[in-house]
Order: sequence, then C-alpha cells, then structure tokens
Amino acid sequence: MTVPAHPTFDDLLDRAGSLPLRRLVVLLCAVVTTLDGFDTQSIALAAPSISREWGVPAAAFGSVFGVGLAGSLVGTVLLGRLGDRYGRRGLLLASVGLFAGCSLLTPLAGSVPALVVARFLTGIGLGGALPAAITLTSEFAAPRRRGFVVGLMFCGFPFGGVLAGLVAAPLVPSWGWASVFVVGGVLPLALLPVMRSLPESPQYLLQRGEHARLDRVLARMDASGVRIAHTTAPPRSPVARLFADGRALGTVLLWATLFLALMLAYLLVNWVPLVTRAAGAGPAGASLAVATLNVGAIAGCLVLGRIADRHRPVVVVGVGFLLGAVAIAGLAWAGGSSGALFVVTSVTGFFAIGSQMCLAAVCAGFYETSSRATGVGAAMGAGRVGGILGPVLGGVLLGAGYSSSTIFLITAVAAVLAAVTIVLAGRTAPRPSPVIVAEVAR
Repeated sequence: MTVPAHPTFDDLLDRAGSLPLRRLVVLLCAVVTTLDGFDTQSIALAAPSISREWGVPAAAFGSVFGVGLAGSLVGTVLLGRLGDRYGRRGLLLASVGLFAGCSLLTPLAGSVPALVVARFLTGIGLGGALPAAITLTSEFAAPRRRGFVVGLMFCGFPFGGVLAGLVAAPLVPSWGWASVFVVGGVLPLALLPVMRSLPESPQYLLQRGEHARLDRVLARMDASGVRIAHTTAPPRSPVARLFADGRALGTVLLWATLFLALMLAYLLVNWVPLVTRAAGAGPAGASLAVATLNVGAIAGCLVLGRIADRHRPVVVVGVGFLLGAVAIAGLAWAGGSSGALFVVTSVTGFFAIGSQMCLAAVCAGFYETSSRATGVGAAMGAGRVGGILGPVLGGVLLGAGYSSSTIFLITAVAAVLAAVTIVLAGRTAPRPSPVIVAEVAR
C-alpha cells in the first residue's frame, strides 16, 4: 500500500505491515480483559464456601461485593487519568500487577474486614486495567474496523466471567475457595512478562515528545521510513479537556448513557434468574437464562460493532438500545414460558447489553489523544455508579411492592433514555481531529 503524501496514523494503521503489531495489541488486551472478568467474578463464586468455612452469614458478603465495585470505580477514574500522564502501556502493566498481587493475597484474609480491604485493592487494579486496554486497542485499531476490534477485545470481560464459573466448579470442591484466587493471581502474573512486548501508543508518544520511543514503535509498524510532524500536548489538564472545545454537554450525555446502560445491565443480570425461577425453570433454567443473556451480549457486541464501523456509531448503538428496550419489555410477558423466556433473554442480551459493550469503542472515539484515557475512565466510572445502583434499585422496587414485570418495564425505559442520550452526545460533541500528521522521509 502506498503511503499518502501527508498520511495520518490512521493511514499507517491500514498498512499491511502494521498488522502483526495490531494483532499483538488486540490479543494481549483481550487476555487482560478476560482475566479482569475472571477476577471480578471470583469473589461471588468463592463466597458460599468462605461463608461456610468462617461461619459467617451470607448477608455479611454484601459489603465485600460492594467494596469491590467501589474499588473498581476508584481505579477506573483515578488510574484512567494517570494513563494520559504516564502512558497506556505502563498503566496497563501496573494495573494487571496490582490485581494479580491482591488476588494472590486474598486467601490470606482471615476475616470479613480483611477480605473487604483485599477486594477493594483488587478492584482498583481491575478498574484501572479496562480503560487502559480500551484506549490502547482503539489507538492501534485500523479505523475501518475499530468498533468491531474494540468490541471483540472487550468481549473478553464477560467471557472471563464464564471462564471463572467453569474453573471454579471443579477447583473449589477439591482445593477450597482459595484456589480460585490463586488461579486469578498466577495467570496475570504469568502474562506480565509477555505484556512487556506491548508497544506504547504512538499518538501518546508524539504528544509527549518521546521521539526515540516513537521511532521504535514505527519500525515495528513497518513504517520506519516515515517522519512524524512535531506536536505537543495541549496546555490544559486532561480533565479540563473533557469539557473544552465544545465537548462539555457531550461528555455529560456520554456519562448519562454509561450510567443508564450499566444500571440496566446489572439489574438484568441480577433479576433475570429470579424471574426464570418464578417461571418454573428451576436452578438449571436460571443458569441457562443468564448464559443466554451473556452469549447474546457477546454476539450483539460483535455484530453491532461491525455495523457501527460502516455507519454512524452513536446511531447504531442508539437503535440497539431502542430494540433492547422492546426486548426487555418482552421479559415482562415471557415469564409464563421458559422456552420463550430463553429466546427473549438472548435477544435482550444481543441488543441491550451488546449495545452497552459497544460504548467502549464510542467512548474511545469521543476524545482527542491527549485526554482519551481520562475520558474513557471517567465515562466508565459513571457507568460503574449505575452498575452499583442497578441491583439496589431492583430490590427497592420489589420491596415497595412492584412486580417483576413492572421492574422490567422501568428497565426498558432506562434503555430508551440511553438511546436518546447517546444520540444527543454524538450530535453535540465535535469529532476528534487527526492530530497526528506523518510525512514520508525524503
């Protein structure tokens, strides 16, 4: 492929010579998100055994679950901010090392307070890894397939949750609950030496003026004959840049979208099993309903992400949320038949949760290079707040006497609002400009 007279980094990413490095980035980031999903799910799988061994009631684990999500919120926002200052690669390595080490230390906890501390610190690492992986993948993905590639990488998170269940089923009865955390710590530690081969984002290196490191990355992209025009990071802090250049309203709307999307996703994950049991499907049926929801979500993320690469991403995601709202409303009337319920849960996962997963690519494309990690982290932080409140909202509504059908209808309204806010966000914020300009060396 001939390099244009004044190519951007997007042009370089479309060259065949950059494909091996791009594949390496996507693969390693996908493995990181898989391990992130594994460790996130591990405490829920270990909790029943810990409860029996320590002789503490199951209700005591509410604080353990909650503090893990709180730690993830802190990691997403705080460490995402550091990614724009110290680099995506370094943040990703540090985050993986943190949640790996804390996972290995978790079996040493001998009380609920100690477990709370361990899960909070683990959550910080888990939360920090996601925005770094999303940002790095986005900045190495070819523009014509960016939505699909970022979505494919992000599918590692729900897959990690499924993998945790498959691993815990034989391990916990044979080796005890601590084995789940040992696996969850050893695997990312073993990955760290391999992750040292990850490149830093060329856009970040150019903004920081680290031209020697930039030249090495370009050589790995088969672009060593390319000279990059000089640029520097804007004077404002990354946080301030989220609200500069006409992005203030778009940023707020993006946060609102993530809040609503994660709220409805976590509400569905927690309440679908109960509705399935009420329909007479039994424990196996409840598990199957959750499985169909997650499988549908992965399929939806990949399909909608591919469509978003060909059309306006915010419109594709907005339509996905609207169709998801219809499917969620269908849950309110599908309870009488377990077969119909499984079909509706798969469709719900495809559109409602699949659209939510596509938001990772939308967030990454929303901001300039200098504030991208901060923007992704802040948006995901808003989503984490919704994820924490979603299950609580379901419990409050049920306690107030509302039926499960009414809860699903309210969730459908949240999906409609998410569709409105993401479309408005896309209309109000300017598109990031191609800040990186390259010239063929003469």
